[in-house]
Amino acid sequence: MKALVYNKEFKNKIEFTERKDPVIKSSSDAIVKVTLSSICTSDLHIIKGFVPRANNDIVLGHEFVGEVVDIGSDVKKIKIGDRVAANCITFCGECYFCKKGFINNCQKGGWELGCKIDGCQAEYVRVPYADMGLSKLPDNVTYENALFVGDILSSGYFGAQMCEIKNGDTVAVIGAGPVGLCSMMCAKYLGAHYIIAVDINDSRLQIAKNKNIADFIINPNKENTEIKIREITNNIGVDCVIEAAGDKSTFEMAWKIARPNANVGIVAMYEENQILPLPMMYGKNLTFRTGGVDAIHCDELLSLISNNKISTDFLISQKFKLNDIEKAYKVFQNKPDNCLKIAIY
Repeated sequence: MKALVYNKEFKNKIEFTERKDPVIKSSSDAIVKVTLSSICTSDLHIIKGFVPRANNDIVLGHEFVGEVVDIGSDVKKIKIGDRVAANCITFCGECYFCKKGFINNCQKGGWELGCKIDGCQAEYVRVPYADMGLSKLPDNVTYENALFVGDILSSGYFGAQMCEIKNGDTVAVIGAGPVGLCSMMCAKYLGAHYIIAVDINDSRLQIAKNKNIADFIINPNKENTEIKIREITNNIGVDCVIEAAGDKSTFEMAWKIARPNANVGIVAMYEENQILPLPMMYGKNLTFRTGGVDAIHCDELLSLISNNKISTDFLISQKFKLNDIEKAYKVFQNKPDNCLKIAIY
């Protein structure tokens, strides 16, 4: 089969090449024919060397949908022929952490696909613990509708959940990229009254506004974010902050715009260590939560999509054939203003 492989020895670290078709290795495995996949910023982090746990010479990618073509003998919930969305996390469902819902720290899995084992930017992919990691699509949900369920939509939901949003809360989301936009949608669904989108990219801010998932938009390059937040919140600060940008300045912004006793949920992946300035923050009594997504709500998110409660279709900016995936990576790396997510088919 054709696949995009990451290897430190390649000139550009990635190469579209031939790879053996995946086969069942464990009775809990499934083989999925990839219908659509996408490129994630964390794929770029691997290429740049910012993910030390990533193995060399692997097929990249962890965000995909497709059709089940083979299953192991212990797979019960998923059948050959099922249309499925994949979880970005591999988890057994039985260990200490899985039973508590902390699947990102599964003792037998975690972020495996496209990091520790071959991922989905290929014609076929092997999915371990298939009954856990694959969700059957409702009949009225298309592959495009479901493409982002197992990763960025789950990440947005995770970020909103970490903030423990209450009805009537004002929530600021820093970063209006794909995860930030998903965070806004999920925050609205969980009861936020006002959403404030913060980004330096005007086109992304306008998407948030035009899609009615942000009530206020702020470009820090054009106005003082802290002052604007105080104006919006009657000089109090926001009840919740979701940090989805991943920069030193946005990390600092997150705790500065939060009101005392607020919740700060950090879903961004940083390329450098960040520092909590505890003496400066003393007295604000903030609660910080952060980490890799515990994507345990895929079935619920698919139900929300099926019932027209949320939609991520607008996130697909461009489509590329699998044969053109190296070109797609160049486009995604350059991040033109109108590029949110790329679908590979």
